[in-house]
Amino acid sequence: MPLVTENIWEEFLGSQPNAHILQTAAWGKFKQQYGWYPKFVIHANTGAMVLFRQLPFNRTIAYIPKGPLGTDWKNLLLAVSDLCKEEKAILLYIEPDEPENSPKCEEITSLGFESSNVSIQPRQTIIIPLDGEQADWLQRMKQKTRYNIRLAKKKDVAVERSNDLAAFNGLMKATAERDEFGVHEASYYSSVFTAFSNIDACAMWMATYQGSPLAAIMVFQRGERAWYFYGASNNRERNRMPTYLLQWEAMKWAAERGAVHYDLWGIPDHPERELEEQFTSRSDGLWGVYRFKRGFGGKIVRSAGVYQKVFNKPLYAAYQFLMKYRKSILS
Repeated sequence: MPLVTENIWEEFLGSQPNAHILQTAAWGKFKQQYGWYPKFVIHANTGAMVLFRQLPFNRTIAYIPKGPLGTDWKNLLLAVSDLCKEEKAILLYIEPDEPENSPKCEEITSLGFESSNVSIQPRQTIIIPLDGEQADWLQRMKQKTRYNIRLAKKKDVAVERSNDLAAFNGLMKATAERDEFGVHEASYYSSVFTAFSNIDACAMWMATYQGSPLAAIMVFQRGERAWYFYGASNNRERNRMPTYLLQWEAMKWAAERGAVHYDLWGIPDHPERELEEQFTSRSDGLWGVYRFKRGFGGKIVRSAGVYQKVFNKPLYAAYQFLMKYRKSILS
C-alpha cells in the first residue's frame, strides 16, 4: 500500500503547483476537527489525500476532495480502493478537480465508479482571470460592477486585512438571518482561518465605515489559484457597496502573490443561458449570489461533479437512509 506521511505528501504537493487547496494536508488536519481523518496515497507521479469519516459499527465513508493529482489515475485509484477496504469504507466519493466532460471522468467510470447525485462542493462557479493590468480586469467587468467599486471608494468605505473573527462571525450570523443561508457554526470559520493563515494561505478582508464593520470575506490562495470561500455582510450602509470593494482588494492581493485565477466558488447549477434569462427575477438560493458575482467578468465553469464506488451494498442502503436525516454528514 503506497501510503505516505504528511511531510512526504507536502513534498509531493510541491511538484503540483496548481493542486486544489482542498488537497492540502492543512485541509485534512482542519477536517479532523469535524469527524474526518486523512490518509495520503502516492503511486508513481500521482497522488490523493483521502478523507475518511467514521460511521457506526466501525465502518467509514471515504472522500477525495478535488483530486486525484497527477496522470496515472487508474493505478492510484486501484490503490485507494484497497485502502478503503482496509479502512472498512462502505463507499468512496471522488470529486475531481476537472471540468465537466473531462477525459479523466471516463478513466474513473472505467474502474467501476458511477456518477453520483450527491452534492458536496459547488458544482458550478465563476473564475476570474487575473492576467494583465488592473485596468484590464475592470474592462472585463460589467459596467455596474466597475461603478460600484469606485462608489465604495468615494463613499469612504475602508478595506483592510483583519484577524477579527468575532466581527466576521457576527456578520455571518446577520447574513444567515437575512438571506436564509445555511452557515457553519462560528468555530468552523475561526478554525479554518487559523489553519490556513498560519501557513500564509488565507487572508480575511474587512470593509468598514467610520470604524464599524459592514462586510468581510475569507480568501484562500495556493500557487496560481485563489478561492473566495466565505463572505458575510450586515444590513448597515449597504448603499456604500462594500462587498464590491472587498472583492477588488482581495483580487489584487491574490495577483500580487502569483495567482492568475480567482475562483468565486459557487453559483446556481443551471445553464448560462438560463442564468442570464432569470437572474433579474429570482432571488432564491444562490440566485442573488449569481447576480453579484456575474458582474466581475469571469467565466462560468461547471465541474465534473461527484463519482462514487460502493464496496458494501447492504450498508450503503442503510447509509442512504441515514443521509435523509443527517444531510450535514459530508460537511
